[in-house]
Amino acid sequence: MQGSVTLEIKNNIGTIEFFHPQSNSLPSEILNKLASTISQAGTNDEIKVVIIKSKGDRAFCAGASFDELSSIDNFRVGKKFFMGFANVINACRKCPKLIICRVQGKAVGGGVGMACAGDYCFATKYASVKLSELAVGIGPFVVGPAVEKKSSVSAYSTLSINATKWFTASWAREKGIYSEVYDTNEEMDQEINKLADNLTNSNPEAMKKLKEAIWSNTNHWDELLEKRAEYSGQLVLSDFTKNAIARFKSK
Repeated sequence: MQGSVTLEIKNNIGTIEFFHPQSNSLPSEILNKLASTISQAGTNDEIKVVIIKSKGDRAFCAGASFDELSSIDNFRVGKKFFMGFANVINACRKCPKLIICRVQGKAVGGGVGMACAGDYCFATKYASVKLSELAVGIGPFVVGPAVEKKSSVSAYSTLSINATKWFTASWAREKGIYSEVYDTNEEMDQEINKLADNLTNSNPEAMKKLKEAIWSNTNHWDELLEKRAEYSGQLVLSDFTKNAIARFKSK
């Protein structure tokens, strides 16, 4: 696998870190490993709280792998690829442990969805966000429910429609996508560690019930996100989308 997903357990904190050399983009292998690792952390009794982070400084996640997108040649393969994003979001949703997301830099598409699928999200001022899917002829269908739930229909539509614009970390904080924003990684990490440590001393059953309350009314997401993956799996086959992806790759 090009890239990596790791789980480190220390002091009852499970830290999941993902990496891909192309600005932490998300090919199928990384998506599948992320979903399974999140589920694994959720069933590990040694873990009381989960942190999701990526390697590097200024890029949290570049979203879908354009190399893989451009190679999709039938609906089955297209749906399967986008189900990777659905599986990560649903794994976060179903994980009985509270999830803290660490967003140190720019987040695009599926990266925004991942930030919104966490229960508490820290970011730096460099963590601008963009849902670029419409610009390549698809649309942020799979991540949409998570973005809408964390922020609002208005914020989701703004990001979705103005698909070439970067929105600042302060904007994302105002809309509820980020819980807290800091000037530096060091300041952010200090606060992440403080919150994670506090949570390890909290009642596990209370945190589990709180998680259930936070994600109430989402039991239909297995079916909803699968339907959304079908939208994207079909659209990615169009000539419009294939040409748009080719233009993006050539930049």
